[in-house]
Amino acid sequence: MDLSALVSDARMLMRRGERVVLGLAGPPGAGKSTLARALVDALDGLAAYVPLDGFHLSNVQLDRLGLRARKGAEATFDVRGYAALLVRLTSEPGREVYVPDFDRGLDEPVAARHHVAPAVRLVVTEGNYLALDAPGWREARSLMAEVWYVDAPEDLRDARLLARHTGTGLGPAAARARAEMNDRPNAALVAASRSRCDRVLAAGL
Repeated sequence: MDLSALVSDARMLMRRGERVVLGLAGPPGAGKSTLARALVDALDGLAAYVPLDGFHLSNVQLDRLGLRARKGAEATFDVRGYAALLVRLTSEPGREVYVPDFDRGLDEPVAARHHVAPAVRLVVTEGNYLALDAPGWREARSLMAEVWYVDAPEDLRDARLLARHTGTGLGPAAARARAEMNDRPNAALVAASRSRCDRVLAAGL
């Protein structure tokens, strides 16, 4: 993955309008957030980071819905809230917007961690399901100028996910169970959306 070439391609996208959205889709642990942050840093004030993870449902809502064990699956996100934010970002480029994130230490979404300034020309958003062909996700996808699929070998993704889960306090057995029972099915669903992306990038960051 050649970051300088991707930055050049992102600059080309900015020519399509006053503010455009670039989506980074891909399975858990592929490196989407790392690439998104690298692009935003390289574009030096012209881009902003908007993670789908800020639209995780809270643990209270997941418990109400009986979905706590499937946290991270497509049904555990407020996709319509996410799409509404993208509408706001693209239709009101002159306004300052605050964007939620997900705090892995708290295991909860948090409000207003990220900021999109009026000068931002490119919104870089990332999440597993950005290319999913399903209600809500299709509407969000339609607001993106392009979606790039970020991929990585399964063994590398597994290692990253185990490190992520143990880093939040899970023991090795529980971390592996979460990867097997939750992350792996999610990755299979995401892989089915790969053909709906504009390009595929191999992990390298």
